Amino acid sequence: MSQPGPFRIVEQLQQFGTDITHEQLRYHRKRVLVNKEFTFDAAHHLHAYEGKCMNLHGHTYKVIFGISGMPSENGIVVDFGDIKTIWKEQIEPYLDHRYLNETLPPMNTTAENMVVWLFEQMEQALQSEPYRSQVEGGRTEFVQLYETPTSYAEARREWMFS
Repeated sequence: MSQPGPFRIVEQLQQFGTDITHEQLRYHRKRVLVNKEFTFDAAHHLHAYEGKCMNLHGHTYKVIFGISGMPSENGIVVDFGDIKTIWKEQIEPYLDHRYLNETLPPMNTTAENMVVWLFEQMEQALQSEPYRSQVEGGRTEFVQLYETPTSYAEARREWMFS
């Protein structure tokens, strides 16, 4: 491996099969965590709660999924595009610009309840085809759900399956 030098313009791109072999694509066989972040806007209110949140109100939520697995032959654990597809097709339709009290299963729509639902949805998607056969050992490690930039709830794998 050559030492980094001063900035230079690349004259020729590295060529697969010439400069790097198929066997070199996967650098290791260790579990790696990848994260993907999304936002959505939604309205909700809380039941059996005395305070401002008992009234209908909205948030711009942020959710972060932590997914781990073993790198494939080309060194990728899970394609970020696949995580986005799961989000767009299987999770976001229940959340974005929705009244969460109607679209989620019966629950008080607290961040603490919603983050577990999000964990379950991502885990179910990763364990179904085509993702189960594409992501070796793929699993949801954690989900963080932010209601505000400084307030979030978190679900972790060790808490979900203990």
